[in-house]
Amino acid sequence: MSDVRRPIKAALLQVHSIAGLALALLWAVVGLTGATMAFEDEIEASLNSHIMRIDASATRRLTPDELIARLQSAGDFGRASAVTMASDPSAAVRIRFARSEGGARPSSVYVDPYDGHVLGSPRGEDFFATVRKLHRWLLLPGDGNGMGRKITGTAAICLIVMLITGLVLRWPHRARSVKMWLKPNLGLRGRGLHRSLHAVIGTWVLPVYLVMTLTGLWYSFEWYKAGANWLLARPQATAAAMQPKPPRGAAAAENNSEARAEAKAEAKPLVFDHVWSAFLQQENNDYGRALLTLPAGTGTAARVRSWSRDSTLESVRDEFRIDAITGRVISSDRYADKTVGERVLAGVLDIHRGAILGWPGKLAFMLAAAMMPLFAVTGLLLYLSRRRHRRVARPPVAHLVPGE
Repeated sequence: MSDVRRPIKAALLQVHSIAGLALALLWAVVGLTGATMAFEDEIEASLNSHIMRIDASATRRLTPDELIARLQSAGDFGRASAVTMASDPSAAVRIRFARSEGGARPSSVYVDPYDGHVLGSPRGEDFFATVRKLHRWLLLPGDGNGMGRKITGTAAICLIVMLITGLVLRWPHRARSVKMWLKPNLGLRGRGLHRSLHAVIGTWVLPVYLVMTLTGLWYSFEWYKAGANWLLARPQATAAAMQPKPPRGAAAAENNSEARAEAKAEAKPLVFDHVWSAFLQQENNDYGRALLTLPAGTGTAARVRSWSRDSTLESVRDEFRIDAITGRVISSDRYADKTVGERVLAGVLDIHRGAILGWPGKLAFMLAAAMMPLFAVTGLLLYLSRRRHRRVARPPVAHLVPGE
């Protein structure tokens, strides 16, 4: 190695080691939780198949408000905040509820669309909700409005630095040799094996980690989201995407409690049926699944997300804003009208978890995320062995005796 490259690589190694030691545990937690959620939809569908499907009937299916009325007559489930309807006559309806004053959200329920009979609460929902909070903001207070979001975002930026410095540090003399890049030497032992696993497997997953971090920053920093919208979306789409959202959880209850108290006497009730009727007129019953969500604050604009019958991606959907009092369509955002850049922005989540490549992509991203603890362990072992090597290689200090 030339005299010029040696101090540069030594400095990069220090950056790589210090950042790795400081954030290895955090990255391992984020990686394992991300791997756990990779096939969340498939796992929940398997666990709850007995309540997600019903026997189709020739009778009329109830409207959202009729279903909610029958549900409330059967027990105190809280205020309904979202309803998922499907065109499939054998699909049950899912009803979600608003957060309590303490910020907790009750479990959702599936109901029979023909008579409003409660089929049960989905198993695994609370578990995955906790895993998601741990993955996104480390279960810290404030959820998306707290420090956890900024911590995971900063860790993502540091991971990009780790990927770049790791690539530079392992750049082989024979850069065109595929074997040098992609084949670990399992015949080694000790430090050599640890270095081979750390470097080669790191090369395998580097593109996946880079995609994960670049898309994960979308959920951590508003400046990053604004920049991506400015770069890839049309100005009118950017303005709509960057509209401020109401705070969540306990913060929402605290910030909106006074406004709700003042408006309670004169406010008209928000009606799901108005939203549902307006949506059906927009889509002409050509939909597979629709999620109707009432506003969390004091507004009246309900959000409707609609997926086609053959849609397998979360991002391939139409979205509407409909006044829940009058049924007036405020805005319509159809996937077919999006530009290529806007489709990329809409698909950030699908790209982040590899779903854009189908189940093979989800599997590859899941395995890559699950390997994060491997780098924490091998990186720590390499650091400790390097320190031992330096102590052994350091020349002994001569102890002089006075008078000699």
